[in-house]
Amino acid sequence: MSVLAPTRRLGLTGNDAVALAWKQINPDVVAAYPITPSTQVVEKFSQYVADGVVQTQFVPVESEHSALSACVGAAACGARVMTATSSQGLALMHEILYIAAGLRLPIVMAVANRALSAPINIHGDHSDAMGSRDSGWLQLYAKDVQDAYDLTILAVRVAERARLPVMVGLDGFTLSHSLEVVDVYGDDAVRAFVGPGPDDHYHFLDSPEPITIGPLALPDSYMDFRRALAEAVARSAEIIAREAAAFREHFGRSLPVFVEPVAMEAARAAVVLMGSYAGVVEEAVLRWREAGRAVGLVRPVVFRPFPAEALRAALAGVEHVVVMERADTLSTLGGPLGVELRAALYGAVRRPVVTDVIFGLGGRELREEDLEQVGRLVEEAPGGVRYLGTGDGV
Repeated sequence: MSVLAPTRRLGLTGNDAVALAWKQINPDVVAAYPITPSTQVVEKFSQYVADGVVQTQFVPVESEHSALSACVGAAACGARVMTATSSQGLALMHEILYIAAGLRLPIVMAVANRALSAPINIHGDHSDAMGSRDSGWLQLYAKDVQDAYDLTILAVRVAERARLPVMVGLDGFTLSHSLEVVDVYGDDAVRAFVGPGPDDHYHFLDSPEPITIGPLALPDSYMDFRRALAEAVARSAEIIAREAAAFREHFGRSLPVFVEPVAMEAARAAVVLMGSYAGVVEEAVLRWREAGRAVGLVRPVVFRPFPAEALRAALAGVEHVVVMERADTLSTLGGPLGVELRAALYGAVRRPVVTDVIFGLGGRELREEDLEQVGRLVEEAPGGVRYLGTGDGV
């Protein structure tokens, strides 16, 4: 039973929804440098700061590297900290991503996912965040604008309880600039949910209990720190599940934990994909089910920690899997989701044939005829790696 129900329904873009969530959370510090398509998050939130409706210290900087550096400094002092970026901006943060995770700082970052250069492209795919997947940041992916709003609120509790930074991905332009109806909770409800943050005394400014942050670690200790980080990422799965349950209890809205299965009852084949195209593919899957085809859909909501157990459970009994993803490892083995899914299924008693389909890079549209090709791949289960919509078919 919900404690606090949604109070308003508003038409919001993904960027506006993230900025509104930030306003309701009222973080201590936001440091950011704008970059398309995440710019409006910072623009909108800076207006909240200018209007005095939040008490946030807003730090405009000259680059994304500086933005995340400022976030690291503030978070190390015990502040609740947020930022937003996309594409090359996230790439420019790469050095500091590892520092934030290694220092176990609970920074929350919105990533309006966008392609990486070259050639220059400002449209959406997952290449930017996938380039950061081994940095120690947790990664959540929104399906729609409601998801972007909800996951931003959830991310605060997950980050602070896991003591790990969290990225919330929303597909560039498809979600960042698209207007949807969103159930918005009251400011008091959101602030009650996120609370003041855990009082674990892990910050610079606790003079009675001073600690050292970021010291030199030589071969006798460095590996122990990295193993501790790996174990923290593994433990975060339990925290994500617990906080998603708390979210449901508090707001009366259920969030899918790790993966969202659709029409998987008695399915013999499944499509797996993350992000905003899940809705379009869900419609196709439901049409295929009505036509008598035993096909379902599994949408990973979490990519870090990788939801291996949840995927194995959702795909148990399935003979064919088509992974659709908007990034490529360029390893000849397919995209990162497909590669890691194959690894997760390797120990399964019955391993389905996995076909990896790269699509939508740089914002390329997923057309109806493309979905028909995906439907054929689901039936034929050829395996390997295919590129959709490049003119040569799959």
